[in-house]
Amino acid sequence: MARELHIGGTERQMTETAKAIDRSLFEPHVGCFRPAGIRGDELRDAGVPVVQFPVMSYRSPSVIGEARRIARYVRENGIRIVHTWDAPLTAYAIPVTRMMTKAVALSSQRADRGLIPGMLRRFTRLSDRFADAIVVNCEFLRRHLIEDERVPPGNIHVCYNGIDLGRFRRSATAPHPPTIGTVCALRPEKDLTTLIGAFARVRKLHPELRLVIVGSGPELAALQQHAREADVAAAVHFEPTTTQVPEWLSSIDIFVLPSRSEAFSNSLMEAMACGCCAVASNVGGNPELVKNGETGLLFKSRDPDDLAETLRTLVGNSDLRREFAARGEAFLASFSIEAAARRMGEIYSTLAGETRPKSS
Repeated sequence: MARELHIGGTERQMTETAKAIDRSLFEPHVGCFRPAGIRGDELRDAGVPVVQFPVMSYRSPSVIGEARRIARYVRENGIRIVHTWDAPLTAYAIPVTRMMTKAVALSSQRADRGLIPGMLRRFTRLSDRFADAIVVNCEFLRRHLIEDERVPPGNIHVCYNGIDLGRFRRSATAPHPPTIGTVCALRPEKDLTTLIGAFARVRKLHPELRLVIVGSGPELAALQQHAREADVAAAVHFEPTTTQVPEWLSSIDIFVLPSRSEAFSNSLMEAMACGCCAVASNVGGNPELVKNGETGLLFKSRDPDDLAETLRTLVGNSDLRREFAARGEAFLASFSIEAAARRMGEIYSTLAGETRPKSS
């Protein structure tokens, strides 16, 4: 279950898992508040039932009626596990599942809880008391739940994200100037001002060096202004969110993820699979993908000087860039969506075998 079925890393991982999971063992159904969107279309095309529970506000009278509908849907379809993938559904559907059905209540934590807005964060923490288990997508989040949220270690299961390795691979491109780039939502926690500041510091290393930022979001105008103030606007290209991500990644030599907070980044995985030399801030799950000095390089979060020094090392050494890119691409070979679906199936099978009686 997820709030909506449109763009977003969580929605994509849920959709790809539902499509790839072993249908001889599992029959996936997807529930949501808002069914419109590209992921909803993909699910329906794959024959996965999509059902809407239209809760637009937790203060709405529909909250009680839709809770009853969820419980009835679970009973009528013989559903044994209800798995919520984002905070809005975790806060709502996990207590409903636990109190009104006999299904296993399985929640997800796919980002640092500090990013969840205040009241929703409180309800998400409350849901831990009702969840039979929680799935996280990296070791960082497992530690975060244990150390910061006091979740019992035995209640946490790790399932790394998976990507479509057939789609995300480097393609031949026309000759292009040395390119630093990133693909992400333009939100404050992505800290693209640090990337632009670092780029400004290394711009003179190569007369044609350019920066490409692919994505949309509320920070666009501020970032464009920052590029102008840093006197690099002519060398920075902003590309709105696009479906042509593999093509853009294939044109990037050095991919930078400068986030202040990160779990297990789909964008970073996709860049590495596409043969980019990976550079990432030393936060969250980034070091689980970018093993410093092996599959890429790490830098201090929020430190444009440290990032600039890292970029200087790479811009001037094409052999080192290619070495990191090759190692990163080889490392990502084990992170297919099929592998992620198999792991999720293992978690489901384990939990289904441990179902305990609950109030109905």
